[in-house]
Amino acid sequence: MQQGLLIDMDGVIYNGETLIQGADTFIAKLIKEDIPFAFMTNNSQRTSLEVTRKLKRLGIEVTKEHVYTSAMATGKFLGDQGHSGTAYVLGEGGLLTSLHENGITLVDTDPEFVVLGEGRNFTLEMVQRAVDMILAGAKFITTNRDPSPKKPGWNNLGIAATTAMIEEASGVKAFVIGKPSPVMMRSARKFLGLETAGTTVIGDTMETDIQGGVQMGYKTILVLSGIASKERLGKYAFKPDLIVGSVDKLEFPLKWWDIK
Repeated sequence: MQQGLLIDMDGVIYNGETLIQGADTFIAKLIKEDIPFAFMTNNSQRTSLEVTRKLKRLGIEVTKEHVYTSAMATGKFLGDQGHSGTAYVLGEGGLLTSLHENGITLVDTDPEFVVLGEGRNFTLEMVQRAVDMILAGAKFITTNRDPSPKKPGWNNLGIAATTAMIEEASGVKAFVIGKPSPVMMRSARKFLGLETAGTTVIGDTMETDIQGGVQMGYKTILVLSGIASKERLGKYAFKPDLIVGSVDKLEFPLKWWDIK
């Protein structure tokens, strides 16, 4: 059975604009050994091409076929559902592109869907319009529910906060596409052409990467190069199959396929 990897980026491959030590070597080895992998990110702002360009600036050469975003999962979900409808979008390039590629028409009035992604270019007036559309019957979808890092100077309110605001104002709960939702976890696996038993998730976040992998029956590897810490692992009802300091601590040839 073919084995492959779904790899989170922020906290696993880089922190902000800084490459995590050894991450470039790790990816180069995956390519050399012809191991299928995709960077699986909840960030819906960038297109897959923009993601590859950022990685290239950090010294990692990959193609668009190595990237799977919550924007791509959102567009695919609506396309697979047979919708060729309309959407009012609060979001940016990656999300707009994916919806268009999957046959969704972007409108400013009477949409079938209100779709929320990350962004800084929409206003409170646009949020209010989205609330009115949902109250009028539009279905509410959010690309993910990642929280704000709650750090001084952070330049993005955070999609969890925006989602909660719209939910409170409309009385309608959002349908969430991104990690740890099975929607994205399953579609990312299929993007790589893998079976459940052949899929391993590498991430730094228990609530998204690891929880999503556990729920889907994938193998899971937690790295401690991002936000997770060993001291807090005991508070979770689930656990990863393997814990390492960072991806450069994973040995080659890769041996975690045998984790039971």
